[in-house]
Amino acid sequence: MNKEPIDHLWNPISRIFKHQITGGIVLILAVAIAMIWANSPFHHAYHALWETHFRVGTQSFFLDKSLHHWINDALMSIFFFSVGLEMKREVLEGELSSPRQAALPIAAALGGMLVPAAFYYLVNVSSGFTQGWGVPMATDIAFTLGLLALISKRVPVSLKVFLTALAVVDDLGAVLVIAFFYTAQIDWSDLLIAGLFLAIMFGANRLGVRSYLFYLIIGFFGLWMAILFSGIHATVAGVLAAFTIPSRTKVPKQHAVEEFKDLSKQLKKVNDLPGQFVAEEQIEVLENIKHTSNQAATVSQRLEYVLSPVITFLVMPIFALANAGVSLEGSLLTTFLHPISLGVFSGLLLGKILGVSVLSHLLIALGWGELPKNSTWLQLYGVAALAGVGFTMSLFISDLAFSEANFKTYAKVGVLFASGAAACIGLGILYFAKPKLAGE
Repeated sequence: MNKEPIDHLWNPISRIFKHQITGGIVLILAVAIAMIWANSPFHHAYHALWETHFRVGTQSFFLDKSLHHWINDALMSIFFFSVGLEMKREVLEGELSSPRQAALPIAAALGGMLVPAAFYYLVNVSSGFTQGWGVPMATDIAFTLGLLALISKRVPVSLKVFLTALAVVDDLGAVLVIAFFYTAQIDWSDLLIAGLFLAIMFGANRLGVRSYLFYLIIGFFGLWMAILFSGIHATVAGVLAAFTIPSRTKVPKQHAVEEFKDLSKQLKKVNDLPGQFVAEEQIEVLENIKHTSNQAATVSQRLEYVLSPVITFLVMPIFALANAGVSLEGSLLTTFLHPISLGVFSGLLLGKILGVSVLSHLLIALGWGELPKNSTWLQLYGVAALAGVGFTMSLFISDLAFSEANFKTYAKVGVLFASGAAACIGLGILYFAKPKLAGE
């Protein structure tokens, strides 16, 4: 295979970007830039940028939103769509596909949502800021898996699978909380229209429509806009749309393998042309290989694969840049000791560890579940701590829970401090925890 000069430059870069750790580093850099910018002499430019308005549409029908709202309502819908695809995969064939497999991560996730919410509520019950109870409920799946990649050799695969399933259930809980508790008023006529578009997408799935373009047009121009106008947060449309994407292959795996063998033989039989160009028959065979390849993979899997780098290196860093820029005016200690900050901090850190651990103990004691294979209780406590890295989803919910800028600041400070502490404690426990020996 001939390598072009650009390949020698791009291939090493490509390998770096495919590594799970890189996404976490990019996200941390985006947070650092946002924090430095928001607290620099140029902080006015930071806030002015996100309040810049963009209008999309015609004179009679248009959407006019600030850049901050376009990011949180539209760009984050792509993130939620990706989350929905992960949920669907786990439910159909992953760790949530059978009651026995799903019991432990579901119980751990429920504990990791309810106990943090209770911690927040208890801290704020006398302060009047109880509406932020949903902020410490969320776990950032991308960030936590990126952190696990730092010490992957010291963590059994079963624990990574457990954390992934837990975070998927957690994300579903966060979506339901957004839909039912952080929605001000519902326009039932627009919600009915959204239901119609959703039915069209499900119907297309059953009929075997596999076109990206079809689901994009109906999903964005129909479902997303109807959900937006209904009053429910528009990102919920991303999750709903994901469940309509086909998850069946048109060609069975074994059939595809046999087809590839036949096409490979055909490709060898065709005589090569002199020079760089290939024969017309070869182009036809190559197109058939491409066609078979597309039919051998599900549309949802292909979309997950395509969207993964977009989410990691575009959507999440832009979201962090727009939302993590907390202006730390005055005393940082005073800000941290505000009931909102303390509620979020204690919920994400202590609430997550207790919620995940206690519910896991209870389920296993009842005989309804078992520890992930080749793992110890200490390692599970480390994963429980990592579940307190709430970053993306927690920042997102804090923006919905509070309308006043200073209250949002308190919540975001709690999220940032708790996520940092949870990451350090979780990684520390997992790094020093002794692996389970054979026969134990």
